[in-house]
This record gives sequence, structure tokens and C-alpha cells, in this order.
Amino acid sequence: MSKKRNQSLLQLGLVIGIALFLNILGNAFFTHFDLTEDKRFTLTKPTRELLRNLDDVVYINVLLEGEFPAGFKRLQRSVREMLGEFRSQSGYIEYNFTDPSIGSVEDINARRAELAKDGIVPTNLTIKSTEGRQEKLIYPYAKVIYRGRIAIVDLLDEEARGRNPEEQLNTSISELEYKFANAMHKLQIGAKEIIGFTVGHGELSELERSALVGSLRSYYEVGTFNLDSATYIPQEVKTLIVAKPKRPFSDRDLFLIDQYVMNGGKVMWLIDPLNVELDSMRSAGGYVARDYPLNLNDLLFRYGARVNPDLVLDWQSSRIPMVIDQKGSQELFKWYYHPIVIPTSRHPIVKNLDGINLYFPASIDTIKTKTPVKKTILLTTSDRSKVQPNITRLNFEILRYGDELVNSFDKKNIPVAVLLEGQFPSFFENRVTEEMKDGLAQINRNFKAVSEPTRMLVVADGDIARNMVTMRGEIMPLGFNQFERFQFSNKDFLLNAVEYLRDDNGIIEARGREVKLRLLNTKKADDEQLMWQLINIGVPLVFLVLFGLIFNWIRKNRFAKPA
Repeated sequence: MSKKRNQSLLQLGLVIGIALFLNILGNAFFTHFDLTEDKRFTLTKPTRELLRNLDDVVYINVLLEGEFPAGFKRLQRSVREMLGEFRSQSGYIEYNFTDPSIGSVEDINARRAELAKDGIVPTNLTIKSTEGRQEKLIYPYAKVIYRGRIAIVDLLDEEARGRNPEEQLNTSISELEYKFANAMHKLQIGAKEIIGFTVGHGELSELERSALVGSLRSYYEVGTFNLDSATYIPQEVKTLIVAKPKRPFSDRDLFLIDQYVMNGGKVMWLIDPLNVELDSMRSAGGYVARDYPLNLNDLLFRYGARVNPDLVLDWQSSRIPMVIDQKGSQELFKWYYHPIVIPTSRHPIVKNLDGINLYFPASIDTIKTKTPVKKTILLTTSDRSKVQPNITRLNFEILRYGDELVNSFDKKNIPVAVLLEGQFPSFFENRVTEEMKDGLAQINRNFKAVSEPTRMLVVADGDIARNMVTMRGEIMPLGFNQFERFQFSNKDFLLNAVEYLRDDNGIIEARGREVKLRLLNTKKADDEQLMWQLINIGVPLVFLVLFGLIFNWIRKNRFAKPA
């Protein structure tokens, strides 16, 4: 009897020892298996590397605590799960959830005023209950703090606001990894990186680019760069944006840009090759579009892209208003010169984006280069499109024919935006003047004929970055079509592009992750409610009874005394 008792105690000790060992091992080496179809619990490689390279505590205060409707509960749970994944990669991650709406009235008001200083504004929710409707202010934000520096993360996707609530939440959840990782990366860098817009060539005005600039300023220092008054473009300018120039670039301007690229600079070219505007057509009744004398063709050709002097028409397009009778009544007509391009590429810049509205875009050809340059087509027209040469007279007669024109749209997937990556050949190889050499000598630089590995984006539409400005000076959101009253994804595309161009760590990969939306079949749930309640209650009880019977049978047969 004593021997059996000792064996039982030994077995108990072994079980406890193994449990303790596994617990210690689990704390030291965390792992898990992600069996979800969309891999929602698997962080991208750049995010994992960012977290593992942290050298100080990152504290995250999530202002999403309290009682919410099911949708916001889902967002809250997803944030908690994401931050749990972050902490599993780095012990420097600390986070908590707080409710800004608890306490006395004075405390709440003071707290809200303090949050407003950081640009944190609440969302007003209407909650239905058995007692009726009640309104509640919630703060779907998080504060990320690193070494005294603070970044604000908006947990609700800005561009998704106003859409179907389920789509908005799904988009917001899919962006969580990117938003938190991007905020940490920016805080690690310390000083804000610089984004520069060229001026002096008739580019978009300050008002016309203000919506894009406002969004960029959340994370960057944004300014203008006048090539005429510069001796060189400093590499501190992480991305140079050339937004719809109308006047020519001098050879000196091109040389500054060329050597900026040769030293690893990134450029976003948003080019209109032809001078054509809807307002001009309305006032003139029609005209032949003329080339802008930009002097950029040979430079871009050398880098691997050619923006053609033509116009792209697409059957998939937005509409414009036209007067239909003498009373001045208006009706919206499909305007083929304003294509709506739906991204099909899986590239992080365009993955998961909705339609992008272009205005009188041109076509782009890719060119073989002297050095290895990868060309990725990011945006193309639909399966029903065509190219119109610049010698064609433009007028509104095309609207009279309607569906009769559909067969003439016989081209498909015409490129309108291309990403170039690699080592670019210099446009000025074998043609550097003494003046150019003297300019380089003044800044202690040598001429480079081949670039460092770098990137640039070429879009054959300058208006993609222009926000509309009303007669009263009101600035409309970038991508908002005032005729359709619809928000297109122009801003998302450009912000993604800036992030990708300057991001050497690949964090933007997280922006392209997908979290599939699986909606509950409410009718089926109501019909089968009783059955699933019985299963959820009964099945565990049946298993418990079976386990008890089997355990007692084994115990009885093992310890029963022989007759």
C-alpha cells in the first residue's frame, strides 16, 4: 500500500514538474499556429523586425474602453489581439485600455479639452436598447508614446468613414498592424522626414494641393522646393513631388533632379502632357489640346517611362452635369475623359483600394533601360477604353451618342501609372557641362552616372493630386467628386505611394493585408437559435458524464482488490 502511495506521489510530482517546465518554456519561447484563412494573427516580417529591434519601452494608451455596440466591440477586441501579438514579439510593448468618459463632469470636460489639443475628436454613436435610443461619445484612438514623443493612431479608417458600417470596421481592422507599426517607426526616427513639392513651373497651387499636404503633415515636414534658387536637392528630402507642372524645366533643373535621383532620391511625377481642362472646354465649346512644353520627355525616357501626348478614354468613368433644356435643367452624363480606374495589382501601394478618379489622363509606355530597372504597372484602364491622339478636336458632341459608342472602346488595360525601381542611368551621362561640374564642386560632390538603388512613380495625370476649391474658397477632400458626390481613393493612393517610395523597411506591406468580412446570417441564426442553445449546453454535459463514467471504470479496475 505504501509502495502504491509513493508511486502516486512520484507521478503527481512529475506532472507538476512537467507543467512548471512547460510554463517556463512557454514564457521564454512564444509561438502559436495561425489557422485562419486570411492569416489575421500573423504579423508581416518587417513589423516583426521593427518590434524585435526596439530598444526602449513603447507605451500605448487605447482610448477604447467601455460598453459599445457589437461592431465597436469587434474593433476593441481586434486592437487587443493585435497589441498582444506585438507584445509577444517584444517585451518593450506596454499597453492599456482607458475610457475617457468616466469620472465627474468636470473631469470629463477637462479630459476632452486635452484630447482635442492632440486632434482627438470623438465619434457620436447612437445606441439602441430596450429603453430606447441613447447617444454616446467614443474615442476610437490610441496614443503611442516612445521616449517622450507621441503619435496619435486613428483606429477608424478615415477614408472609410461614411461607408457601410461593416465595411468601415473591416477596413479599419485590416489597417491596425500598419497603423501601429508605422507610428512606432516614425517615433523611432525622431525628427519628421521631409517631403518637398517643386514650384516654379506652374505646378498645383497651395490651395489645390492643400488636402494632400494636410494629410502628409501628420507624419512629415512638408514644404516647397524652388529649383531655380537651389544649388542641389539635399537627400534629407525623402520624396520630391512634381505635381502637374505647366512650364518647361531648364537643363539646370533637370540636372539637379537627376543627381538627386543618382544619390538615392525618390521622385513622384504627376504629369499632364496636354493642356486640357473641363472649364476651358465649357467656355470655348471645344478646342484642340496642345502639348505642355515641359522638357521632361527625354529624362523620363532615360529612366524607363514615356508619358505619351494623348488622351485616354474609358467607358468606366465618372459623370459631369450638362444643361439639357432652355430652362437650364441639368443632367449627369458619363464623361469618358474622367476614367475611374479600379486597381487590380496586388502591390502594397494599390492593394485593397477602391476606384481612383482621373481627369484627362494620358497613356504610359515602359522603356528598356541601360541599367536594371523594374517596371510595375500600378493603374490601368478597364477592358473598354481607347486612346485619342492630341490632334483630335475636343467637344461635348461625344455625349450625344451614348451607348452607340461602346464598340469603339476596343482597347483594354491601358497603363496610366507605373512604378520604377532599381538603379537608374543618368540623363546627363557624357553631357555634363563645365558649369554643372563647377556646381558639383561647390558642394563637394562628384557626378554620378548610375544611381543608388531607388524608386520613382510616374502617373500620367497631374489632377490626381488636386483637390477641388469652391467659389467661396472652401477646400474639398482630395478625391471627392463634386458632381457624383462620391469619395474616390485618390488620397489613399498618393499616401500609399509616398510611404512606399520612402519606406526602406517594408512596413507598408502590412497595409495590404486582408481581413475577410464574414457576415452573420441573422435569419438562419434566429431559426436555429434553440437547436444551437441545446447543443452548447447539452454536449458539454454529455462529455462530462462520459468522462466521469470512464474515469470511475478505469479507477475501479485498476485499484480493485483481487478476490
